[in-house]
Amino acid sequence: MEKKLWEPTDEAVEKSNMAGFMDHLVRTRGVIFDDYSGLYEWSIKERADFWESFHEYSGILRSKGHVDVLTNGGDMLESKWFRGSLMNYAQNLLRYRDEQPAIIFRGEGGESEASRTTYAELYREVSGLSRTLREMGIGPGDRVVGFMPNIPQTVVAMLAASSIGAIWSSCSPDFGFQGVMDRFGQIEPRVLFTADGYRYNGKGFDSLSKVKEIEEALLSIESIVVVPYLERSPDISALEKGILYGELFQPSDDEIDFEQLPFDHPLFILYTSGTTGVPKCMVHGAGGTLIQHLKEQMLHGDLRREDRIFYFTTCGWMMWNWLVSALAVGATVMLFDGSPFYPDSGELWRYAEEERITVFGTSAKYITALEKDGRLPGKEFDLSDLRAVLSTGSPLSVDNFDYVYRDIKCDLMLSSISGGSDIISCFALGNPVLPVWRGELQCRGLGMAVEVFDDGGNSLIEENGELVCTRSFPSQPVYFWNDPGKMRYRSAYFETYPGIWHHGDFARITRHGGMVIHGRSDATLNPGGVRIGTAEIYRPVEAVEEVVDSLVIGQQWGDDMRVILFLKMAEGAVLTDELKDRIRTDIRKNATPRHVPAKIIEVEDIPYTISGKKVELAVKRILEGKEVLNRDALKNPGSLDHFIGIPELRE
Repeated sequence: MEKKLWEPTDEAVEKSNMAGFMDHLVRTRGVIFDDYSGLYEWSIKERADFWESFHEYSGILRSKGHVDVLTNGGDMLESKWFRGSLMNYAQNLLRYRDEQPAIIFRGEGGESEASRTTYAELYREVSGLSRTLREMGIGPGDRVVGFMPNIPQTVVAMLAASSIGAIWSSCSPDFGFQGVMDRFGQIEPRVLFTADGYRYNGKGFDSLSKVKEIEEALLSIESIVVVPYLERSPDISALEKGILYGELFQPSDDEIDFEQLPFDHPLFILYTSGTTGVPKCMVHGAGGTLIQHLKEQMLHGDLRREDRIFYFTTCGWMMWNWLVSALAVGATVMLFDGSPFYPDSGELWRYAEEERITVFGTSAKYITALEKDGRLPGKEFDLSDLRAVLSTGSPLSVDNFDYVYRDIKCDLMLSSISGGSDIISCFALGNPVLPVWRGELQCRGLGMAVEVFDDGGNSLIEENGELVCTRSFPSQPVYFWNDPGKMRYRSAYFETYPGIWHHGDFARITRHGGMVIHGRSDATLNPGGVRIGTAEIYRPVEAVEEVVDSLVIGQQWGDDMRVILFLKMAEGAVLTDELKDRIRTDIRKNATPRHVPAKIIEVEDIPYTISGKKVELAVKRILEGKEVLNRDALKNPGSLDHFIGIPELRE
């Protein structure tokens, strides 16, 4: 049932950045729009003018202007943006040097020391570390990586690296050794930043033993910088290349020598989920990342200097990169590390109340868990400063929408947003000048030619289909790492609909111009709203002697997805509870806790295609009660029958 849950006041619309941008277009371009729909259509048809206009409006700093806004615009794979421009990402994030808090950090339960870092202090920290990295011989194109919790020093390390043109990449510290090596092993970093450990659910977890394994295996590493977090003076004597963060450098009053680089100079390396093997390394450019993030934060999120923006994320998820870009707006970035449910499910709302958070970002799973726990944040906490809640990672259900407006706050913008690490941003998101309709993402993002296609490539409205983007945009990956000829890049997005970005989401455009995302249309797992790959589960399972073969799928369960692991046992082997526990332990050790299956079930055979690929999607269709139409493509089609009517999957 269609239901309007919130609508901005006329005054709020008039004062919004979106309205300010429209006024800017009237003054500078002479174009006038009656509503957002008109602005959106113009931003697609005249996307070079749109991005150039927003570049002006946002005040992005650069040392040299562009020759062309867009070249090769008709080829999504080869398009180039702002050719000739020179700029630096870190310089834009450090444009303010005053006493306003740039970063406020809180650890779980408030037990670790809360910290505030002003913009002036952040500049001094980055200045000192930037100079030290240069003295270590780090320069443009070198990889600097973080195996870090979500703490201020991670932001400092990233900014120092990007200030000199180095490329930053990170994994969260709950990744297992193999998960880290599958990522960092491909990009051969020279410097690794780590903490001595991290906290989760009231417990401390050591990171240094895992870092020692990484040091021994990853020969490209020249220095390991250890941030004391669990201990004031951690013992790093086992690390041959280790040095404590506080001994490496001192904050400096010197001006930072920001390396001036092309718009598409590599900034971040993010990773695909690793569904079919080791993750693909997606390289994102500095200019494309910055201009897209600012568009989303300033226009779609109405973010301003006085805002305090929070997103519950780890440093291994693109939302961390997105959140940190808010420094370019001059807002205060709110960091949190640990479990959002320790000591109880009110922890993040205490943080919101005490620190007057204005924009609160989270996931659909978190919102569902709050409701199940009987939490009433709007009654339990003072959320008078809160004006927006953002949610991503998995689709936000209509029940989630109802809960937010009933039990959190009735007067706020609930922005369900959807995009991915592939674009380090969003295809569809919120809008301060539009109403919120129950179950819908408010709009498609400006400059993003998002459509929904059927199998034949026909555009659909109010029908379900594949989410695509038909024209190039600045935050596409500039390339994949170690991908000569862009063959893997092309295969990842442009084979289903030649020349058109196919994202792999099942979606619908509504009559309001909003979107409904139904979930992934591929085999990627998504428990708790966090995308993970099956390859990282298969790898440790294959090492178990009692197991001959395995298959992993995600099963929709309530408002979430749970991981199901099917095993074909070796002759004479028995799937005991003890063996299940051992398999779960191995998966947790080599991947992350999110990869651990909810159910481990024995089957007689595992289906394969004739070409030798496991058929995860066919099994997923059977469990959803759907017909498998491509049995002829299977080497052993009868194996699918083993997955019909399994009783454990109903409990």
